Amino acid sequence: MMPTALVFDLDDTLFPEREFVQGGFAAVDRWLQGDHAVFGFEPEARRLFAEGLRGRIFDEALRRLGVDGAQTLVPRMVAVYRGHRPQLELFPDAQWALGHFRGRCKLGLITDGYAGTQRNKVAALGLGEGFEAIVFTDDLGRENWKPSPIPFQGLMETLGCPGSACVYVGDNPAKDFLAPNRLGWRTIQVAREEGEYRHTATDSLPADYQASRVIQSLRELEGVFDE
Repeated sequence: MMPTALVFDLDDTLFPEREFVQGGFAAVDRWLQGDHAVFGFEPEARRLFAEGLRGRIFDEALRRLGVDGAQTLVPRMVAVYRGHRPQLELFPDAQWALGHFRGRCKLGLITDGYAGTQRNKVAALGLGEGFEAIVFTDDLGRENWKPSPIPFQGLMETLGCPGSACVYVGDNPAKDFLAPNRLGWRTIQVAREEGEYRHTATDSLPADYQASRVIQSLRELEGVFDE
């Protein structure tokens, strides 16, 4: 049955987050070259990202490049990374889904991350006018990033929908589905072959962290709603 509200996560659900990451590395690389004559950051950061390092890529890349002063440089690198203007494209199936369901149900977006960065992504993707409601969880305070229920409750109020009439589509079972599950939403995980969380062992998570349905493409949503 078609939901009243179809709500999406953003990163790696509607577009490949690695595009933003790689664009950010390039922006930092240009800044380092221009302001500090440091060369080679972008390829080193890409290697570390491909190796699976998260959280300390900037520090480790500078270490490998033999650059001192990471404590001073890294905060400024982070600011450049977060503030760069990305060039992004939706996944083809996301482009299809947003067009296919627009007008058939209310569309919403709930996204974690620093608000300015997430707004840049939304603008780069041309999504500003495509949703009836967008919740940037950072606007509510860091403590209300997912899996907090606050963003979901706020969106229900904005759209005027009970949880039973809402569907949330995300990709990360560690945080995306706990709150909507507890609020009575239907939850769907898109597990893309190239997705960041494709190897997350969902069977090791409590049942209320898991989506009620797993799909590989957003084109499968039509069939799910017809069931």
